Amino acid sequence: MIGIVGIIVVFVMVFGGYLAAGGKMGIILGSLPFEMTMIGGAAAGAFLISNSGASAKHALKDVSKVFKGAKWKAEDYRDLLVLLFELIRLARQNPVALEEHIEDAENSSIFSSYPKILGDHEAIEIICDTLRSASMNYNDPHQVEEVLEKRLEANLHHHQHSSHAWQSLADGLPALGIVAAVLGVIKTMSAIDQPPEILGKLIGGALVGTFLGVFLAYGFAGPFAAKLGAVADDDHHFYNLIREVLVANLHNHATAICIEVGRQNTPGHVRPSFAELEEAMKNTKQEAA
Repeated sequence: MIGIVGIIVVFVMVFGGYLAAGGKMGIILGSLPFEMTMIGGAAAGAFLISNSGASAKHALKDVSKVFKGAKWKAEDYRDLLVLLFELIRLARQNPVALEEHIEDAENSSIFSSYPKILGDHEAIEIICDTLRSASMNYNDPHQVEEVLEKRLEANLHHHQHSSHAWQSLADGLPALGIVAAVLGVIKTMSAIDQPPEILGKLIGGALVGTFLGVFLAYGFAGPFAAKLGAVADDDHHFYNLIREVLVANLHNHATAICIEVGRQNTPGHVRPSFAELEEAMKNTKQEAA
């Protein structure tokens, strides 16, 4: 919702201020279809050149995140901590019983209690692969921690691709606006023998190209890139929490300590309270009994 409000504010402030200053929309609306065709078409072409088909599709699909925000909400962080609590507790009580859950998470009674987490392939793989490593009696937990760190870095880089793609587009739009404006000037020069009122309209139309390129870059493409980058960073905390808890487990800390390490490393705005998490884990224990 806040993204839609932002778009409305951009349009109202820019064009409202222009009209309030005595500007006329006629010259802008008259030139808009042609300038938009040149600038938008060139931007779309450059976007496709600089990205693979899959990457371009992914970047366009991710636009919805500008309005939806981060995927993982406060309740998801709580559910993740409870899920990890159940898995670590089972791993210490009955390692053999854990295998059926980490080898077939789709049909696991534990994982199926958390459908949103189960639907995230990357989160499930990180959890299962790390618990599998722990069951193989790694002598050095730091090795597993290093592997996890590299994996999470690669995961973050992948999720930031859309942000980078939109930022590249934002960087190019002002220059494409200048290209459109130069073409407008060339058109104007071919009509240099026309009266001032006609030349004025032609020059105004040419300047619409410069305006449109800068407006789209700094009013939309750039903010989209910044928002997508922020969302990727926010969602990365979810996977980082998995690392913190499971690495604490590899160091043989008490189960409750492992979960508390994760809770303390959860961003404040989505961090469950100690009492809330304690209640959720208590309910899990009662259901297991």
